[in-house]
Amino acid sequence: MNRNTGFGALLIVVGALIAMKFLGLGHLFGWIFGLLFPVILIGLGVVGWRNGSKVIGTVLAVIGALMLLAKLSGLIMLLLAVGLIVWGVSKIKGQRRTY
Repeated sequence: MNRNTGFGALLIVVGALIAMKFLGLGHLFGWIFGLLFPVILIGLGVVGWRNGSKVIGTVLAVIGALMLLAKLSGLIMLLLAVGLIVWGVSKIKGQRRTY
């Protein structure tokens, strides 16, 4: 892919995101792109770690991980709630005995 093709694709994506915001679909894509920055920080931390800059790599990865954990906390709590419900139902079903 040459430079003009990549830049053109970037312009199309940015334009589509702006159009989706006007159509009322921006909150979903905003949330997804909000997850992108912490993932980039984690990636830069890994690159820094592999290139010998262990302190900076660790700091970037930890900051990215904490930001990602904060952004995903609602989803994590939802999964925890579903897991507790499934565990409770399995416990109730396991206690029933037919004589």
